[in-house]
Amino acid sequence: MGLLFVFDMDDVLYDYDWRHRMSGLAALTGHDFAELRRRWWHDEGEWAAEAGHWPDGASYLADWVAAVGTTLTSDEWLANRGSAMTPRPEALAAVKRASDFGRVTLLTNNGPLVGENLPTLAPELVPLFGIEHLKASSHYGARKPDPAVFEAVLRAYDEPAEHTFFADDMAVNVEGARSVGITAHLYRDPAALLQAIEDFAAARISVVE
Repeated sequence: MGLLFVFDMDDVLYDYDWRHRMSGLAALTGHDFAELRRRWWHDEGEWAAEAGHWPDGASYLADWVAAVGTTLTSDEWLANRGSAMTPRPEALAAVKRASDFGRVTLLTNNGPLVGENLPTLAPELVPLFGIEHLKASSHYGARKPDPAVFEAVLRAYDEPAEHTFFADDMAVNVEGARSVGITAHLYRDPAALLQAIEDFAAARISVVE
């Protein structure tokens, strides 16, 4: 047993420009943002995917294509997703520092197509986390802020909540983690994230050892 550090991806470790992504999808599909939301970005579509409704990326994409009504290959879909992501070097450095204290893992609200392709979409994370620790919420069968996804992470890593740190840019997700006893940090800037990691480790590492 040790310390576990769990990080969100979009708007924490990467700038995520969803407007750019939706603009690209509008160009690829011929549907504007409102129509894309109506067809897919809702509880039965993308939010269900993030909660594990589709078992793999192929079945997800097949239903995405059917709902949107425009043929799109996985390469095109993923290229569009990746075009909206820009790494934040200082936040990545905070992850590296966390790895000095314990294990690090990713928990991003995304479906299986993103989950299966995180090493390609986010190559900067591979040397920090290792491929096996790049996880989307769909892997756990629940999406943030559902306490079930945090409980699933704790089970997967066999760590108690009191040994676990979580960082996310959304207050509702932070509250979801806190509801199961995890120490959660609301991300606003990389310096504060680094300090929160240092404080968490300093308060617990002597106890863990």
